[in-house]
Amino acid sequence: MSAPWHAFDLSPPWLRPYRRQAERVVASIQRGASVAQALNDELPVDEPIRLAAGPLRFVDAPALPADRAYESHIALTATVPSRDNRHDLFNGLVWLRFPALKRRLNELQAAEIAVHGVGAVRGPLRDALTLFDENGALLTAPAALVETLRRRDWQRLFVTRREAWQDAALTLFGHALLDKLTVPRKPITAHVLIVDRDADVLEPFTADRLATKPFAALPVLGVPGWWLANEDPAFYADPDVFRTAR
Repeated sequence: MSAPWHAFDLSPPWLRPYRRQAERVVASIQRGASVAQALNDELPVDEPIRLAAGPLRFVDAPALPADRAYESHIALTATVPSRDNRHDLFNGLVWLRFPALKRRLNELQAAEIAVHGVGAVRGPLRDALTLFDENGALLTAPAALVETLRRRDWQRLFVTRREAWQDAALTLFGHALLDKLTVPRKPITAHVLIVDRDADVLEPFTADRLATKPFAALPVLGVPGWWLANEDPAFYADPDVFRTAR
């Protein structure tokens, strides 16, 4: 008999920003709550998460009309349709942890849909927004480490300059990325946006910048301290995962 979808390990280091709320939300689901109900119980009361349409709430997925785009629905109603699965659970946890950034992404998505509609091709901005929302991560790191990442010099990044990671911080944001990592596999890769440690986290999230897809690819299980196997330098000698720059 397979384990229920909500039975997964909450101890990995990449879940640290979400762990406390995730533990309470999962416990509520295990007692019979829906994902939407469990997430709503975690919404702040004194300072609600506010969108232009009002305070944020999570609702069961059937609340989404068939003729309305998901992002538009959130912007118009301040409600997030949520299914009872890990993907939508992680989406809700990211809303709870990074509400201002999720709101910015939603505003940009909804504005693009209002102008261009929903077609077979998203276009460069919506494509970048979706990519980051699903698979993105934020990295603050010393300039030398960032440059090494951009060059995909994996040996220098993870072996020679391994100690420099003590001055770096990687935060996973994409809910699909978090979902995939419930079954960790070496090839799982994040689309990383470099952010200044002292800057407003929203600063890089402008339409013009995002449309250029300013992301760096980072196999997340290569991060020092995130996976026991990467203590061996041979872990990185895998060209199928740690690919050189084109």
